[in-house]
Amino acid sequence: MTETQGLIAGLLLLFALFLYTFWPEDGFASHREKTRLDFLLERKEQLYENLRDLNFEYRAGKYPEEDFQTQRTALEHETAQLLAEIELLQQL
Repeated sequence: MTETQGLIAGLLLLFALFLYTFWPEDGFASHREKTRLDFLLERKEQLYENLRDLNFEYRAGKYPEEDFQTQRTALEHETAQLLAEIELLQQL
């Protein structure tokens, strides 16, 4: 293989890799739109995980009692509001 042929083969390979990497997929068009309920259910899972993490870190000694209680109260309040909205949407 000559130097020119190698250069052309390399450029073709580079172009093919560029297309493969950045070619848009049609998979996004098949996704359905998220409803408000879907969003709220995902947020509920995030809040539960945050509460678990907060409790774990408090037990590990990373938070003083006052900060822990403040953050826990805020997360529980947000979770209660979220659960009320989820319940309302599920009744519709």
